[in-house]
Amino acid sequence: MPFDGPLVSAGWLRDHLDEVAVVDVRWYLQLPGTEPRSALAEYEAGHIPGAIHLDMDSDLSAPASAAAGRHPLPTEAAFAATLGRMGIADGQPVVAYDDTGGGQAARLWYLLHVLGEPVAVLDGGLPAWTAAGGALSTEIPVPYPVRRAVREWPAERFVDADRLTWAIATGTATVYDARAADRYAAGGPIDPRPGHVPGARNRPWQENLGPDGRFRTPETLRAAFDTDRPVIAYCGSGVTACHNLLALAVAGIEDTALYPGSWSQWGADRSRPIEEGLGAG
Repeated sequence: MPFDGPLVSAGWLRDHLDEVAVVDVRWYLQLPGTEPRSALAEYEAGHIPGAIHLDMDSDLSAPASAAAGRHPLPTEAAFAATLGRMGIADGQPVVAYDDTGGGQAARLWYLLHVLGEPVAVLDGGLPAWTAAGGALSTEIPVPYPVRRAVREWPAERFVDADRLTWAIATGTATVYDARAADRYAAGGPIDPRPGHVPGARNRPWQENLGPDGRFRTPETLRAAFDTDRPVIAYCGSGVTACHNLLALAVAGIEDTALYPGSWSQWGADRSRPIEEGLGAG
């Protein structure tokens, strides 16, 4: 069952709920000095009926390190094993959602999308589902494991720090930082250093959404990005950068790539230059 695009509405999902694998990708950033918030507990307290939960840290990322960043790409084998363990077969349509307008669901979308798998994000997320009268369930599905083929990440859809440096130096790509403007300019409590990659522009991922929490129109999104060249996206750890890549896909732009290490890797490497202030943002 092909999707018409990278987004589906709550009404569409209600009508096709039994035809897709629904994945809850809620995840919450833990800031120093704040009370932890468990995405798993939120899922158990109420989720879209039939949805399974994937954890950002353990299911959609490899172990964190200063050398690799907070959310490195999972290995191809680990990603295939996770999906297989949760009963998501090759070619099965997937709808991902969260409660932040896609800020986390976009990570699963991108990983599946670049592999050519049918996947979409619920536009507006869980709030759109409940606003449309969708019920929540506390029943935890028991998945039937399946065997999935291990497929390599397509090299053209991911860049490392050296390729990012080369792209900026040669002007062969436009680079966007998806963090909020204050973190782009001066860093924050979870950033290893202040500032951003020199030459990167600022496009906070939340600006892809309208006041209703849904994505803006393709025309509005297309006008917000410089797409005369290929686009490379990064953020704090390679998660919300995928929201910018999803927005570009909504706008019909696919000549894009993700820098998974993002600022958590770049900033931790003292040999890499930094730029503070609004700069090109």
